[in-house]
Amino acid sequence: MSDPPISLSWHYHERTKYDPETIARQGNDLDWDSQPDPFKTYKLGKTIDLAAELRSPSSDRLGRLSRLLRLTYGLTAKIRTLSAPMFLRTAPSAGGLYPAEVYLVSRGLPELTAGLYHYQPQPHSLLRFWDGDVWGELQKSTFWHPALEDTQLAIVVTAIFWRSAWRYRDRAYRRINLDIGHLLGNIELASSVHDYRAHFIGGFADTNADALLYLDPDVEGTMAIVPLADLNDIQQHISPGPSALASDTQTDYRDIPDGQLLAALHQATQIDTDTDALQPNSEAAVEDKYNFPFCSKIGTSSRPIDWGENLSGLEIAILKRRSTRAYSGASLSLAELNFLLDFTYQPQHYVEQGLDNAPDYFDLSLVETFIAVSAVEGLDDGCYYYAPYSQELRQVRFKNFRRELHFLCLGQDLGRDAAAVVFHTADLAKAGEKWGDRAYRYLHLDAGHLGQRLNLAAMRLELGASGIGGFFDNYVNQVLGIPDDEAVLYATTLGRPRSY
Repeated sequence: MSDPPISLSWHYHERTKYDPETIARQGNDLDWDSQPDPFKTYKLGKTIDLAAELRSPSSDRLGRLSRLLRLTYGLTAKIRTLSAPMFLRTAPSAGGLYPAEVYLVSRGLPELTAGLYHYQPQPHSLLRFWDGDVWGELQKSTFWHPALEDTQLAIVVTAIFWRSAWRYRDRAYRRINLDIGHLLGNIELASSVHDYRAHFIGGFADTNADALLYLDPDVEGTMAIVPLADLNDIQQHISPGPSALASDTQTDYRDIPDGQLLAALHQATQIDTDTDALQPNSEAAVEDKYNFPFCSKIGTSSRPIDWGENLSGLEIAILKRRSTRAYSGASLSLAELNFLLDFTYQPQHYVEQGLDNAPDYFDLSLVETFIAVSAVEGLDDGCYYYAPYSQELRQVRFKNFRRELHFLCLGQDLGRDAAAVVFHTADLAKAGEKWGDRAYRYLHLDAGHLGQRLNLAAMRLELGASGIGGFFDNYVNQVLGIPDDEAVLYATTLGRPRSY
């Protein structure tokens, strides 16, 4: 009996795995003269200066929107290099390539007339490049999602693929979605800081959404649509609706040459306008996936992180966030690790501080968390499964993994010197059965969103955090004792930053 055909997303994942025997042959012959510009520009349009609005009163709508966009994807630092300077942003990006672009669609407000706007981080401004009522087309592209019925603004996040593919080639699609997941985490949290409620829509007709923004689909594609309800306007609210919809599963594909795999997967993950093929979002799991027999179990219940009056500490954490470049190797306390896990996975604990008790994910029930502990006071070294519903760590293996983590993370010292490394994983086959090939987007977007919450919690606690999207995939499962059907999506290192 022949094996059943595999999906293109599964095929892509297998093809883009890093392996120590083949990674050297992939080369690192970057053409620095062709490095993409991380900023998109328009030749025509009307500019709205948002920088001038940053000091406006908290009741001013355009001022709040200015601050929200700044926290979402604004510039935070300028680093001089031998060539062009590098600008850092509030959301991290693999290799500092920043493939995401942020657009705003207005239904028509006194401050923002109906039309299409592009957020330009360098001058911190909005450029209106299209006048006119396009809200109906936006609703059509989302299959008339109820979250757009009583809202006036929506953020649309896109990806310019070549910015990441220039360096990471076909594997870039993983990193692009992780990057955008971090950005979505900023939108979710910044909305709470500035009196908005965001709803993530990942299920939309890609061709319609791209056409709405006048994108060249071979260059740039829509990745998420985010309606914003202004909580200071009683006529606006977010009506419940699915964040995720399913695409088809492509199993009939010919040999795809290297260099074309990213484009092939993005095409396979798209949803067309045939609504009969779509599936509604199903109920999320209400229990933890793994309960290993005879394993040690350690409770992680913690008091919430204090984000300060009016969430001022959260705003500071977003603006000051940096990816840690080196760790000291020193230990974290179990209490510190519990703080990090609490903010990342237990949003219901932060309602009294003004944060959303149920932030949107596309399907968090499909994402699992394993933690390789190298130096956490109060925990034995080893690999643990984090059970978010039970709020406990369940030990999978007893071992210090510093040497192996150094190897798994492609020889990066971050893996070796971190006190703990969080791995997000998922069963690709199960996810594909539920959401088709589009599941591949959802899984990485959600993993990036979790990664951003870890980053910001670490920043608040004066700890270090840094995401790693490059690792020897299969070896992670073997070394840590993670089940073979768990595909590794992302790694986030945690520890004490090295002082210089």
